[in-house]
Amino acid sequence: MIWIIIGVVLLIILIWFIATYNSFVTLRQHIKESWADVDVELKRRYELIPNLIKTVKAYAAHEKGLFESVTEARSKAMANTGDPARQSVDEQQMVTQLGRLMAVGEAYPDLKADRNFQDLQLELTNTEDRIAAARRFYNGNVRDLNTLRESFPSTIIASIFGIKEAGFFEVDDHAERERPSVNFNDS
Repeated sequence: MIWIIIGVVLLIILIWFIATYNSFVTLRQHIKESWADVDVELKRRYELIPNLIKTVKAYAAHEKGLFESVTEARSKAMANTGDPARQSVDEQQMVTQLGRLMAVGEAYPDLKADRNFQDLQLELTNTEDRIAAARRFYNGNVRDLNTLRESFPSTIIASIFGIKEAGFFEVDDHAERERPSVNFNDS
């Protein structure tokens, strides 16, 4: 009878041992997965911000180029008081440029400069929010692993298998806590 009791106790300990070890394995996998999610969002930020800035810059350059070409065509047409054939060419260029301006104005009533900037701000905010959510998920998994690792009696299994404390994804530098700044004057 005593051997049965000892056997049951050992079986319970073995089951607990296996379950606890498997909990550590599961949590380590959750940490790896959640870090991959953070990494994906960081890469998204790294790729998104320069592309959005280039898009906005290109649009702003397009608007600037359009206004400059309309102004140039107007000045050229006003300055040309000579040959009517030459004047016609200059006027046609101005009409063409004005047509482009009207087409852009009709398609984009405010020429979308403000809208593109708003879109850029929205994308930056969404990206930062996604990074924060992924970071919270990762840190939650780290917290769970570290809590299990430090709790008794699971700390025994952590010691046996050399399960180390996982590090949180924290922002130490105050400047990194700020939303990324966007400078439209850089190339």
